[in-house]
Amino acid sequence: MRTYAKEEAKTRIDSLANAGKQFVFIINYKQDCSYIEETNNINSAELRYNLNGYTDCHNVPTSKEKKTAFCWQPHPIPFSTYNHSFQLVRKNILAGNSFLTNLTCSTPISTNLTLEEIFYRSEAPYKLWIKDHFVCFSPEIFVRIQQGKIFSYPMKGTIDANFPNAEKQLMSDPKEIAEHATITDLIRNDLSIVAEQVQVLRYRYIDTVQTNQGPILQTSTEISGQLPPDYGSHLGEILFKLLPAGSITGAPKPKTMEIIGKAEDYERGFYTGIVGYFDGKNLDSAVMIRFIEQKDGELFFKSGGGITSQSNAKNEYQEMIQKVYVPIY
Repeated sequence: MRTYAKEEAKTRIDSLANAGKQFVFIINYKQDCSYIEETNNINSAELRYNLNGYTDCHNVPTSKEKKTAFCWQPHPIPFSTYNHSFQLVRKNILAGNSFLTNLTCSTPISTNLTLEEIFYRSEAPYKLWIKDHFVCFSPEIFVRIQQGKIFSYPMKGTIDANFPNAEKQLMSDPKEIAEHATITDLIRNDLSIVAEQVQVLRYRYIDTVQTNQGPILQTSTEISGQLPPDYGSHLGEILFKLLPAGSITGAPKPKTMEIIGKAEDYERGFYTGIVGYFDGKNLDSAVMIRFIEQKDGELFFKSGGGITSQSNAKNEYQEMIQKVYVPIY
């Protein structure tokens, strides 16, 4: 598959959208590498997707295959390693350089499933598989564009649903409240760059996500805005103005990205980039979280969470580990 640099990617998206073509786009975290291809030209031996029902993959595993037992064993980095990065982030937050920083890690995992098998068996609204590279099964919407309106759904706040009074704990936790308020303001500001009449439609609603380790609760907010009538002629520019996603960087975005670059000891690559499709009229996309990368014959699960001045290192470390799951159940 051909890849595109940033300016090339913008031009290609604009061209395909103007022509009313159906296409899939995949953009990495740094926005310097993108896959953009018309759906009828995609080689399913190399790339498969199921993006909120928009899919090139109509053969699904049988119920017997879905029930086959599987092995799943994360090998988390030591807390001391995580804490070193956490303290660097915290120092910058206390110095006023950031209000919210998304710190992520790469966790080696052992499993008897291939990336392709994980793609088929995972239950998630947005799934993507690239042969010998990675699989993603994301629950988080990036933006949707429908009839000239743009919608975003930032997701911040996670708790084990089996905890006593889990929903109350999540909704009343001061750290979670502050983190979600910050990301909501950030996304409102981002959408205001490309749209007018930006407003919050739903604030801090809860979704339940099923995992192989049991259910978790996550909070999201719905924000919308009105795009200009000619948005289709510069769709690529609109997307790249919103990148990288605020939910996986922080606020203020430019300085926080510098902090992330110093705190994280690995390259995110396509992790925390976006994947989406344009059906000729409307667009849907997801943030590529819940992500497993294959490298030198080994598998690595990339996960993390938002750090604020109220964050506790051990709690954040446990949340990072909690997110190392597959939605197979």
